[in-house]
Amino acid sequence: MDRVTGREFATRSEVIAPHAMAATSHPLATQIALDVLKAGGSAVDAAIAANAALGLMEPTGNGIGGDLFAIVWDPKTQKLHAYNGSGRSPQALSLQWFQDNGYQDIPPHGPLPVTVPGAVDGWFALHDKFGKRKMSDNLAPTIRYAREGHPVHELIAYYWNRSVPVLSKWPGFAEQFTVDGRAPRKGELWKNPNLARTLEKIAKGGRDAFYKGEIARQIDAYFKANDGFLSYEDLAAHQGEWVAPVSVNYRGVDVWELPPNGQGIAALQMLNILEGFDFSRIAFGSAEHVHLFVEAKKLAFADRARWYADPAFAPAPLEQLLSERYASERRALINPTRAAKAVDAGAKLNQGDTIYLTVADGEGMMVSLIQSNYRGMGSGMAVPGLGFIFQDRGEQFVLKAGHPNSFAPGKRPFHTIIPAFITKDGKPWVSFGLMGGAMQPQGHVQIVMNLVDFGMNLQEAGDAPRIHHDGSTEPAGQLAEMQDGGVLNLETGFGWEVIRDLQRRGHNIEFADGVFGGYQAIMRGDNGVYYGASESRKDGQAAGY
Repeated sequence: MDRVTGREFATRSEVIAPHAMAATSHPLATQIALDVLKAGGSAVDAAIAANAALGLMEPTGNGIGGDLFAIVWDPKTQKLHAYNGSGRSPQALSLQWFQDNGYQDIPPHGPLPVTVPGAVDGWFALHDKFGKRKMSDNLAPTIRYAREGHPVHELIAYYWNRSVPVLSKWPGFAEQFTVDGRAPRKGELWKNPNLARTLEKIAKGGRDAFYKGEIARQIDAYFKANDGFLSYEDLAAHQGEWVAPVSVNYRGVDVWELPPNGQGIAALQMLNILEGFDFSRIAFGSAEHVHLFVEAKKLAFADRARWYADPAFAPAPLEQLLSERYASERRALINPTRAAKAVDAGAKLNQGDTIYLTVADGEGMMVSLIQSNYRGMGSGMAVPGLGFIFQDRGEQFVLKAGHPNSFAPGKRPFHTIIPAFITKDGKPWVSFGLMGGAMQPQGHVQIVMNLVDFGMNLQEAGDAPRIHHDGSTEPAGQLAEMQDGGVLNLETGFGWEVIRDLQRRGHNIEFADGVFGGYQAIMRGDNGVYYGASESRKDGQAAGY
């Protein structure tokens, strides 16, 4: 229980400010965002500046070698705008090549899982539409920290240390991301002058400096020399896209996600199923609460494995998946006293390391942005002299012909990273996200339920103990189907009597550490005041002015 507020789940009170708010997974990135806002930048400018900083300061989760997704509330148009900044697979690589070379899965590291990084394109697309300051000004704080150094934070040092033994075998990694072969320690100053030079070129030459200039040619030469397939032509052809966000109404609020190739629709499907249960009569943390949540997750994730992929190759039947009739059909499959061991997909017609940030400005613009290298620090592939690591997002493809998410040249893989947004009566209410692979849609649903069903404030909603279910059929790898009900992890805070009840219902409960994600959020009050919350499980900070 919080010693000041008396609230059961709050580690601290919400941050409240009248003009602007930023919440990121690193205090220095939050301060950079506030500096940009105070200098007249928009929420998008501040989000870009913070994201650039996180690429330097939290390379365990993101960087310009990864992809980006964002949702922006625009106060001028009174609308949400969404950007899918995910990159595509190399044109020179094929499913046949993997099969001919004996691969059943795409490996997690090295050159083969590398796809085109979409983050830099995403920055400039967002900036072109909503930016106020020069991109050189937005990138300047990170360039300075990269040259002068910044102290490494505790959790980042922990994850960095875990990645070094795994990734040091790949060319360019050890030279650029270790200190004499080891990870930097907590409090140790870390510099990345190579990244500073790369960001300077991007600041001066725009997105094309990355995708069509000298940087792209260095990338091309590096992959050619290291048995890779990513090419200059792949980079030059890259283009992200503005997409229409998708929503469902949950007890009077509209919850918004991006359509596939991301997994945001799973959160909406879960909410549709759970809306049919009366949680005003079901207590938070009770066995009934946990059971219904997990069973709804199993059903939604069965569809996630079957349908979610690059819509340019295999469009999902979104209208049907999100319909009330379909939710009712799926809800009827839940046994209130027994955990399902196996679940089929309907609609007949996870581990990822990520950063999430959100920023709101004085004009009412709110940005929900998520960015990732995917597994750990990414593929381990780090072009000498450039100061960043390429993502390994291509690992998410399926090496099985005919599956919607099967590998193909120039295709976007299934994506785990998803930003979220909630509106109320057509007005912005909460910009939020919860990083962590397959935990993300599960986490989004828990945040919405904590706010709407259980009446928690913004900080409590993130600090409350979480539910994590693993073992559903996945839309990647060899597609092993769930046959044993999967595994349920419960964070500290659920009672032993609840755990025993869930075991009697057939849930396989195991202890787990670190699988519960990381959360940031900003809420806009009825009077225009901003409320901020940051994840107690991360190194983050929410701050405003």
